[in-house]
Amino acid sequence: MAKTKTAFFCQQCGYETPKWTGKCPSCGAWNSFVEEIVHKDDKTKKDITWTDDDPKEKNKAHKLSELVPQDETRMLTPDEELNRVLGGGVVPGSVILVAGEPGIGKSTLFLQCALQWKNITTLYVSGEESGQQVKLRAERIGSNNPNLYLLTATDTATLFQEVKKVRPQFLIIDSIQTLESPYVESAAGSVSQVRECAAELQRFAKASNIPVCIIGHITKDGSIAGPKVLEHMVDTVLQFEGDRHYAYRILRTIKNRFGSTSELGIYEMVSQGMRPVRNPSEILLSQHDEPLSGIAIASTMEGMRPLMIEVQALVTQAVYGTPQRTVSGLDLRRLQLLLAVLEKRGGFHFGTKDVFVNIAGGLKIEDPSIELAVVCALLSSYEDKALPSNICLVGEVGLSGEIRAVNRIDQRIAEGDKLGMDVIFIPKANAKGLDKKNYKIEIKTVNKVEDVYKMLF
Repeated sequence: MAKTKTAFFCQQCGYETPKWTGKCPSCGAWNSFVEEIVHKDDKTKKDITWTDDDPKEKNKAHKLSELVPQDETRMLTPDEELNRVLGGGVVPGSVILVAGEPGIGKSTLFLQCALQWKNITTLYVSGEESGQQVKLRAERIGSNNPNLYLLTATDTATLFQEVKKVRPQFLIIDSIQTLESPYVESAAGSVSQVRECAAELQRFAKASNIPVCIIGHITKDGSIAGPKVLEHMVDTVLQFEGDRHYAYRILRTIKNRFGSTSELGIYEMVSQGMRPVRNPSEILLSQHDEPLSGIAIASTMEGMRPLMIEVQALVTQAVYGTPQRTVSGLDLRRLQLLLAVLEKRGGFHFGTKDVFVNIAGGLKIEDPSIELAVVCALLSSYEDKALPSNICLVGEVGLSGEIRAVNRIDQRIAEGDKLGMDVIFIPKANAKGLDKKNYKIEIKTVNKVEDVYKMLF
């Protein structure tokens, strides 16, 4: 009888060590090592051939100059938002990892995509739900696809046997934490199992040229569950996020070997599944009956998409000794920097005020071009004077109070023009080479924060 071999794995990064250690030498996490059985089968792994090509010829070394470049053909899904986030569609042979909180809608989104993709044979592997549960969800979505196959299994050997029978063109795994490989004896969801199952799926995708979509869990701190090597192995990492109290969900690209990593897709959760939001600017702008102080409209970019968002600010007299600084959807350090600029350059006494800033719609914005709108929202609440609802602002604020130039200014102006804005404030440096006759919207250039204050207040 073979002796059982065990090892200790870090649950944060997947580092392996033969004995228990208090602190991980790789990532520095404390008390993260767990013992797992790593005894592998004595039999060698069966080499499953997915293509008719000669593997010996494929594994030979070739000169880079001799390789002929091939056009990258993408598979367009029925979901426009998913195509945008993936960089223009699904690349054959790619591995896509999708992670998000429980109940956010990961399974619903990709089951809906499989149901609507009529001309593609899809195999949906569910390790978390029974066939009846998946069928109920499909009926709720209200679509049917004769080319969609469902497999409720957690063993990778059974999975690949069914793949050889069905010969799908798209494979969906829900989820990677439920799969078990016969070559690893630890429990499903452990570091070694997740790593081995992901490696098998990656080898299958590259050999068969069939795209694989893997749905994964996240930890309580928001990072993707499993070893960090899981994110390195796949080609694309998508984060599905959103507040469960809001109806809107955001699909964000974290990593993409075949496209931009700053793309964004917005969905609305309805009873029939996920509805793509084609014009998110309209849902991110609140409609008020009368002008309110502390509200400014900013023009931002998420990837190639321009968005109009609403910045809300509230400035009140501090009751306690230390003033509060609370933000939602914005970096707190940027807010403190902007308050320091207003105090130093403008003479506004925010040191005795409580300041609250919120980005409407539950978005998290990292684009520095919204800083001018944040400053105007703060000044509007400070002066208790409402800004006109038909103006929008673009610009990055420097430490000396100057308005710095931003990128893609023409797309930002066009988005404001499309939404019926009357005036847009842009940095003076962006006005060079800009033809104002192409837009109906009035374009005003500003050089410093005090110029904006004189114009608006």
